[in-house]
Amino acid sequence: MKFIELVGKRESTRKYLSKPVPRDLIDQCLEAARLAPSACNSQPWSFIIVDDPETKNKIVKKTMSGLYSLNTFVAEAPVVIVAITEKSKYAARMGGTLRNVKYSLIDMGIACDHLTLQAAELGLGTCWLGWFNERALKKVLGLGKEVKIDVVLSMGYPAEPIPSRGKIRKSLEEIRHYFQS
Repeated sequence: MKFIELVGKRESTRKYLSKPVPRDLIDQCLEAARLAPSACNSQPWSFIIVDDPETKNKIVKKTMSGLYSLNTFVAEAPVVIVAITEKSKYAARMGGTLRNVKYSLIDMGIACDHLTLQAAELGLGTCWLGWFNERALKKVLGLGKEVKIDVVLSMGYPAEPIPSRGKIRKSLEEIRHYFQS
């Protein structure tokens, strides 16, 4: 499959089969994330993989209920990937401070995008989650207050075929602006 076809095919998955995802496939996705570029090669990320059903259900119950109940579909996913934002290298942090840019978040986005695209190529579905109770998630996983979790990804085999509805996006003409002097 050509890259542009893969990008066009990848959609957020919110319905999963109960079929477990083999760890070698998860590792292929993590390898794609590992190879992602980052500011000053900081690689400011690490990933906690939860594929134990009991722990995953505890995460959903404690961190995706009440105000966060929009994401209770994660209970169907066999895998939850918790993306930990690590500290960038000093040069990246200083450059980010001077430019008022959080490079670590950009870097995390690139790494997670690599992960989700690799998953799509392997026939796995994923969904980015930014809406969850971070404090409760840290508690379930036994993480300290200093740990920063910006992204959670659900992963599994899609219960339904990926729709071929086409992506609703702005046209190329709307986003492209060639500079002419």
